[in-house]
Amino acid sequence: MIGETAPAHLRGDRKMEDQFETLESAHDFVELLAETVAEAKRELERDVQREAAPSRRLDALRIAAYNVDKLELHLNRSRRILNDLRTLRRLLFEERDSRSKRHPVGAPDLPPSSPLRPKSFADAGRPQRSLERSDAA
Repeated sequence: MIGETAPAHLRGDRKMEDQFETLESAHDFVELLAETVAEAKRELERDVQREAAPSRRLDALRIAAYNVDKLELHLNRSRRILNDLRTLRRLLFEERDSRSKRHPVGAPDLPPSSPLRPKSFADAGRPQRSLERSDAA
């Protein structure tokens, strides 16, 4: 029988899994973690300042402070990456929404050679002359 002290995934507690269902919830978690790390960093800096004489404890505090600095950098990078992903998702969904409003479901698809059909990213880099040849073929 699994007790109360078992990890959340063994207890059947779905709350931890729910925290990462969306980019927003993951961003909130990283934000909270970054705040906690910043607080730990301040405490470590105070502890280093209190140590008067060189000792093994001071060395350990400096190593811990170095590792917390690295963790803080990684969290800031993760936060920026999550922001970028959220922005890209918004742009993609906004683009999809505007397309679905312009081209309702069931509307006939335009042929590839139609002047009304938007160019794809793949066609954008090709010279117009090669496009005309490929359409004629």
